[in-house]
Amino acid sequence: MEAGFSAMRNELQSWDALWRRIQLECQQLHAELLKVKQHKDMQEIQIRHESSCVQLTEQVENKNAELLLLAQSQEHQQEELNKIRSHLYQEEQSHRSEQERMKTEISDLTEELHQKEITIATIMEKASLLERQLKMELEIKDKLLAKQQLLNFQYQVIKSENIHLKEMV
Repeated sequence: MEAGFSAMRNELQSWDALWRRIQLECQQLHAELLKVKQHKDMQEIQIRHESSCVQLTEQVENKNAELLLLAQSQEHQQEELNKIRSHLYQEEQSHRSEQERMKTEISDLTEELHQKEITIATIMEKASLLERQLKMELEIKDKLLAKQQLLNFQYQVIKSENIHLKEMV
């Protein structure tokens, strides 16, 4: 797109240079016309200049017609350039708003992730505490079970001694 702008700029500059040359030629023609008016008494020069002026006037009219077409073309190109600039501006604005939306979304997701990390750390602490409590309870239950088994065994021994003593009595 930059190459297109550069090409249009170069073309406009060349048309501008042509316009300046035509203006310079017009100025020269006017200067020559003044000289012709000053030398009215020399008919040969006047006729030659009149012929030359007619040709130059035709050339100037042709150049003016070309310049008019160039000016119209330049206006059209300027309109196209303005449309392109407008479209580019809209694209840039759209891109900026998309970037802002993405930054906001990333920020929100980062915050959410941070909150989840905190939640996970809290759950891990609670799980560790519950695991220690369960181990302690299991140890207590294991001790109580061992004690109960020992008491059951002692009970069985005493019961069997009682039976044996009853039989003996």
